[in-house]
Amino acid sequence: MTLERGERPWGTYTVLEENSHYKIKRIEVLPGQRLSLQKHHHRSEHWIVVSGTALVTCGEREFMVNVNESTFIPIGEQHRLQNPGKIPLVIIEVQSGEYLGEDDIVRFQDDYQRAEE
Repeated sequence: MTLERGERPWGTYTVLEENSHYKIKRIEVLPGQRLSLQKHHHRSEHWIVVSGTALVTCGEREFMVNVNESTFIPIGEQHRLQNPGKIPLVIIEVQSGEYLGEDDIVRFQDDYQRAEE
């Protein structure tokens, strides 16, 4: 079985398992990098930190999530994952919903100029 793996400017992701209603990814964010501020119309996400420390933005809140802690990102909520640390941040992301395609990402701010104007 070949796992889907993606290279991004902020790090990498690997899809560990998926079906039509959920997708489980291993996400590695390099030190000092962050994903775009984004939201999804069709899926929620649960993030479990397995290495490093995550700085999470969810709606109006910004908070730290440490190893063996998790956080829930509801459908439609603006969110961002950031690695403020000196070692790679590794999370397990569980996406669930009616539609899990990459085109369900609405970007608002992006360090790599991928946001829609």
